[in-house]
Amino acid sequence: MKKTLLLLFILFASATVFSQTTNTKKEKPPIDYYKIISTERDTTFVDTTLSIKKKYKFNYLRKDNFELLQFSNVGQTYNSLAYSFDRLNLKPLFVAQSHHFNYKEIEDVNYFNVPTPLTELYFKTAYAQGQQLDAFFTVNTSPQFNFSIGYKGVRSLGKYQHILTSTGNFLFTSNYHTKNKRYVVRAHVAAQDIYNQENGGLTDNSLQLFINDDPEFRDRGRLDVKFEDAENKLEGLRFYGDHYYELLSQRDSTGYSVLRIGNVLSYEDKFFRYNQSHPYTPYGLSYETTNLATKTKLEDFNAKAYADFNNSLIGKITAWAGYTDFNYGYNTVLILDEERIPNRIKGNLIEVGAGYEKEYRGFKLSGKGAINVAGDFDGNYIEGAASYDLNDEYNAKASIKVHSVAPNFNFLLYQSDYQNYNWKTELNNVKTQELNFGINTKKFGNASVSYTGIDDYAYFGIKANDSTPSPMQASERVDYLKIKAEKEFTFGPFALENTLMYQKVLSGETVFNVPEIITRNSLYYQDHWFKRALFMQTGVTLKYFTKYNMNAYDPVLAEFYVQNDQELGGFPLVDIFFNAKIRQTRIFFIYENFTSIFGGKNEYFSAPGQPYRDNVLRFGLVWNFFL
Repeated sequence: MKKTLLLLFILFASATVFSQTTNTKKEKPPIDYYKIISTERDTTFVDTTLSIKKKYKFNYLRKDNFELLQFSNVGQTYNSLAYSFDRLNLKPLFVAQSHHFNYKEIEDVNYFNVPTPLTELYFKTAYAQGQQLDAFFTVNTSPQFNFSIGYKGVRSLGKYQHILTSTGNFLFTSNYHTKNKRYVVRAHVAAQDIYNQENGGLTDNSLQLFINDDPEFRDRGRLDVKFEDAENKLEGLRFYGDHYYELLSQRDSTGYSVLRIGNVLSYEDKFFRYNQSHPYTPYGLSYETTNLATKTKLEDFNAKAYADFNNSLIGKITAWAGYTDFNYGYNTVLILDEERIPNRIKGNLIEVGAGYEKEYRGFKLSGKGAINVAGDFDGNYIEGAASYDLNDEYNAKASIKVHSVAPNFNFLLYQSDYQNYNWKTELNNVKTQELNFGINTKKFGNASVSYTGIDDYAYFGIKANDSTPSPMQASERVDYLKIKAEKEFTFGPFALENTLMYQKVLSGETVFNVPEIITRNSLYYQDHWFKRALFMQTGVTLKYFTKYNMNAYDPVLAEFYVQNDQELGGFPLVDIFFNAKIRQTRIFFIYENFTSIFGGKNEYFSAPGQPYRDNVLRFGLVWNFFL
């Protein structure tokens, strides 16, 4: 499959690389001509600069992971050090959310418009027989039509026994508009798979050897793990299309009035599979004595019709109606002495919604809301925001969100060959209210504060006298405060970049665990070398978070669950780095987790029983080609 995708990549690139007439004698178009268009139609452009922010994004996810804690191998999951509640879904999400960090959702897909063909290559070494590669190519075959094709692949054996990872994300996008730009269509195809071998973490004896930093076991492959015969895989295939036509298009020097009608269609087929050769006794009794296999599947079809009217005086008004058909579950019904576990949650939803946006003299008002008016799940949300740009150096924004949605599908229905992992529940909607205020300044830095209240919070936890997690719903309200500040100080060629977060769970602290303090500080030197042919940065980054009851990881569900018996954290993560930029190439050398060579492993974990990464030197680059 991967070889086929690579061949398609080469064929498309070869067939179209000369489709745009280029003249090497002409100057390259300005960088802001290479446009990146989000799902919400916000436009940015390709950025080939080198900054400390680029170093923070030079990782498996290709984004800043300040609020995340990596597991020991590239391609594994992440524990959450902080939480955001930005996703406004009206139906339950799929299972195995811990494996969705690298899964591209519809809102994560970008589209492009470029004057000449553009290629980006990302490469970074992994751990013990592995690499990361993210290859991307886009071209406009005409001023009206663009397509892009990309593949992101990771394979890494890892330092511990039985934690091989292999992931692949194939993405094809296209967008077209007529010469008068009254008709616009865009579409994408995404094929993704995330495979992980699972070992359940270290055994009790190996944990002590790791904590004591026994020199005989610094080769991590010598430490025993709980099992070596389990694996899980998340896979998805999605087709998406969005097009609109401008019924009214009046633009002149006095203003504009534009009326659009549009339609969105999407279909996604996802499954999550857990396999294990032999049952693991602490997970309880099993229905099979060998070859345990569970496959959870979701088919999701969505259709939406929308209209928006955009007027220079009134602002932008949007309205939509949507239909969803979903089919989640398994192939068998489980009949027990005390209950019957069905195999499917099938149904449909009809939603309606509206939105509004208006800008005036630096002020921007926006709001949107939607509700399920018919169907098998209740759900609704409303969001409002106001921002003000005083000038290029000062910006402030305040927002409010109210959201009600059913818990994820694996809270409502789950089946497994392990007897403890079978349930059908009736849970209330999770109701979230969030207030957020942020201010961005070039002189004083950035700061934000958010307060989130959650009623009927759904989580996985351990019931009394049980050893495996089950779906639970909090009886008390969760109140969560998060304050974040960022500021960089410069002293000639030296700079100190600081990010500090304070968190407090005001109520519900037994079901919602976060560290109170998270900080990241980078002290570095930067300069131009070799007559400005090379720009370099070198320095050190410290990340630290206080001890807390860190969530534990369950491989059968591929979910994290709440535990309150073990405090972990409170260890420094120090990276030494040297970064350089030569033309459009950014090169990165990072010696990760330098301080781990000094021992002190008592709290050095990504989750209970799951050690954090050891020190390692890694190399990589990001290379842009403009033809």
